[in-house]
Amino acid sequence: QYIPPVIDGSSLGAFAYLERQSRFELADVLTTATADGRLMNAMCVHRETGQVERDIQLFEVEAPREIHATNSYASPTPVIEAGRVYVNFGSYGTACLDTTTGDLLWKRRDLPCHHWRGPGTSPILFGDLLIIHFDGYDYQYVVALDKDTGQTVWKVDRDIDYQTDDGDLKKAFCTPTIIRVNGQQQLISPAAKATIAYDPRSGSEIWRILYDNHSATARPLYGHGLVFINSGFSKAQLFAVRPDGKGDVTDSHITWTANRGIGSKPSHLLIGGLLYVVHDRGQMLCLDAKTGETVWHERLGGNFSASPVYANGHIYCFNEAGQATVVRPAREFQVVAVNELEDGCMASPAVTGRKLLIRTKTHLYCVEQAK
Repeated sequence: QYIPPVIDGSSLGAFAYLERQSRFELADVLTTATADGRLMNAMCVHRETGQVERDIQLFEVEAPREIHATNSYASPTPVIEAGRVYVNFGSYGTACLDTTTGDLLWKRRDLPCHHWRGPGTSPILFGDLLIIHFDGYDYQYVVALDKDTGQTVWKVDRDIDYQTDDGDLKKAFCTPTIIRVNGQQQLISPAAKATIAYDPRSGSEIWRILYDNHSATARPLYGHGLVFINSGFSKAQLFAVRPDGKGDVTDSHITWTANRGIGSKPSHLLIGGLLYVVHDRGQMLCLDAKTGETVWHERLGGNFSASPVYANGHIYCFNEAGQATVVRPAREFQVVAVNELEDGCMASPAVTGRKLLIRTKTHLYCVEQAK
């Protein structure tokens, strides 16, 4: 079953300085934290004016752990639905807020994980469940919470042979994806050294593939009967996997593997029959989704943490220095425009209507197409 790409692109890269916005009616909900990680807040910004309507302190942390220089304490992206927004700060806390009043409906602070480099995984909604990854230095598991109460519905520890005692090689920062295969829903859940497909209702394993990498960040994609999985750091690989297997399908269900030009942090885009991959060091790669063959491989310039987004027939790529390159998706590399911002992007932008919401290291911008 082919699922077209979401117009606002892929999930946040693991080492984003600040996270992407979630959207609700005319308000944008975003999370933030002080640089020292002691205070963690949710903010509501009016989409038309940029005015901060609410700034809600959620968690106070007495002794935050150190993080990577390119990360923040508020990197996970909120997930939103009518009436509620769910925010996650990793093991520091998860909370549900009423989007009308800003009232705290529930919170959890008892889900352990030493993120080591800081949190980066974003939660997703599935039916009545809020599903979150915790792949840290010490603990590695997936948990599904009742979205109405915050109580644990199921929790499954990663059954992975990491072949090391080094916790740094057991980390991952991925946001999972839900797909449907032959009538069965699957939670595609990348981790260090493996990606596992679970039944999202129970957490029982369906299939897995194994690889050598860790610190996976890119969100998996699904289309043309294939799941596209990025293996993470270092020397990332991109796997195209048929998701109709059982157990370990590493040797039987990988249709193709790409090794050249695959980035680690930005998530990819699937548009029609082509995959678009932005490398951390500023290269852009276009692959045939069915075969894995390289269509083109070009240089954008700069370094990237933010994922590209697709909207209104264009791909928008924002680098860490403030350069925004607009590319037309096609079998030939076509740059439509190059724009400059005062400061660079670590967070993936969001799209709503004609608006492009861009969060740089210092500002929040709303750029709108003229009517």
